Amino acid sequence: MRIAQVSPLSEAVPPKFYGGTERVVSYLTEELVAQGHDVTLFASGDSQTTATLESAWPRALRLDPSVRDHLAPHVLMMEQIARRAAEFDVLHLHLDYMAFSLFSRQRTPFISTLHGRLDLPELRPTYEAFADLPLVSISDAQRQPLPQQNWAGTVHHGLPAGLLTPQPVQPSYLAFLGRICPDKGPDRAIRIARRVGMPLKMAAKVDRVDQEYFDSLIRPMLAEGGAELIGEIGEAEKPDFLSGARALLLPIGWPEPFGLVMIEAMACGTPVIAFNCGSVPEIIEDGLTGFIVEDEDGAVAAVQRLEEIDRGKVRARFEQRFTARRMAEDYVALYRRLAFEGRAKLRLVK
Repeated sequence: MRIAQVSPLSEAVPPKFYGGTERVVSYLTEELVAQGHDVTLFASGDSQTTATLESAWPRALRLDPSVRDHLAPHVLMMEQIARRAAEFDVLHLHLDYMAFSLFSRQRTPFISTLHGRLDLPELRPTYEAFADLPLVSISDAQRQPLPQQNWAGTVHHGLPAGLLTPQPVQPSYLAFLGRICPDKGPDRAIRIARRVGMPLKMAAKVDRVDQEYFDSLIRPMLAEGGAELIGEIGEAEKPDFLSGARALLLPIGWPEPFGLVMIEAMACGTPVIAFNCGSVPEIIEDGLTGFIVEDEDGAVAAVQRLEEIDRGKVRARFEQRFTARRMAEDYVALYRRLAFEGRAKLRLVK
């Protein structure tokens, strides 16, 4: 198939630093190319891909201090794609609602994967205005605030099978991986680790918007000992970091649409102890790949049960459920359905 993948321009594909959406776009794009599809990736010019790269802007916007209006390059990219839309069998957008108005007025079938939270009240009127457009959720839980939309399917994220693998190290600590922000619950992770008497290693970044939260709450907790902030890490460091953990703590307090860190841990054979929010019950199999808990007390109890988890089986479930190959196959099935339905509509119009 001739497929256009359309990524946000905020980060490169794959991202140089933090960027969950762009990482998923990269994994999907590379797997589609490996499966023999003709893929064009619309992304920033510093992206790296085996697909044909088309860039509307030379550099990831987050790394380009000369750009003050991030919307303008996106509008330019969308116009460029709209003018070339007839070259493709399907357009796959990762821009949330940004492209709805323009792309609903052209004939090439397109689908939008939504990567963020949908429970914000200001989103509902916008999505209701485009109720017929086909959307893909990254978990069934993500759909709950907007059940009336035209959901074409749910496709869970996947990682390349060989990207993160179990390492021959002795697990000796609890891990926290991601961003330091209230929704992710790093303060809860520190308290859980202290209660069970295990060290906590935190591979995490602090965004500017969360600096006050970090300075007022997390920094003093770190100063008390028992938890170490090692900073943001890349994919090269994750296998050792996650393999060395007894468990990954995910004490979230928000409706997480997916949570890549869960399948990253599973890829390394590391069980996940996660609060029962958002996508967690779809990703974690309680008692097999980790434990789903309701609060800090439940997380403390789960740490005491980690010996019940077979780390080999955790990795096996990752391979069965969360590889990039499975993700790409799921999307291709949707693309083919969209392309078929699009051709049928054109015949009716004629």
